[in-house]
Amino acid sequence: MALRYCLPIVLALLLTTAHAQADCKSAPGPGLDWSGCLKEKLMLDDAELMDSDLSGAFLSGTSFADARMKGAKLIKAELSRASFKGADLEGADLSKAIGGRIDFSGANLAGANLEKAEFHRSIFAGANLAGANMSRSEFSRATFDGADLTGVNLHHSNISRASFKDATLAGVNMKGAYMYRAEIAGTDLSAVEGLSGDQIEIACGDDATVLPDGLDHPADWPCTAD
Repeated sequence: MALRYCLPIVLALLLTTAHAQADCKSAPGPGLDWSGCLKEKLMLDDAELMDSDLSGAFLSGTSFADARMKGAKLIKAELSRASFKGADLEGADLSKAIGGRIDFSGANLAGANLEKAEFHRSIFAGANLAGANMSRSEFSRATFDGADLTGVNLHHSNISRASFKDATLAGVNMKGAYMYRAEIAGTDLSAVEGLSGDQIEIACGDDATVLPDGLDHPADWPCTAD
């Protein structure tokens, strides 16, 4: 009796799972599902990929320059040496994505989720990251020169040796961020939240670095911004 009632349920679950599987051969377009697919070294510049699912996909070396990817999912995707230069990734989910030397220069990542991402040596120069969640992530040696990080959450992220020249950092949460040799020479940190003297003392600043009220410049900066 129990088997008779359970069988339809099991069959329904199997059909649902089959229907939900990614179509790795589908053409690029809004809402496509390439989750878990191997899509390396493709040229997808200017592609319309809004609300697409690329979670877990292998996208190393693929170019998404100027692509429209608002609301896209790239959770746990592999993005080494991929290019998102000028792409619209507003509200996209890149949590737990990994890769080095990724180019996000000039991209729109406003409100995006980059929590627990690992993007070392990547470029965010001139990018719009306003309101993005970048907490507990890896951004060592990343470049944020000229980027808008207004209201970004960098709580407990690794930003060692990252560069913030001419970046907008108003309202950024840097509590617990690892700032070893982070390049903050001439940077305005006056509106940064959660910053401590211990973090400043291991960073690369200079006399032009502006600190929040209550924090003083070290007697001698431990390094020069180079």
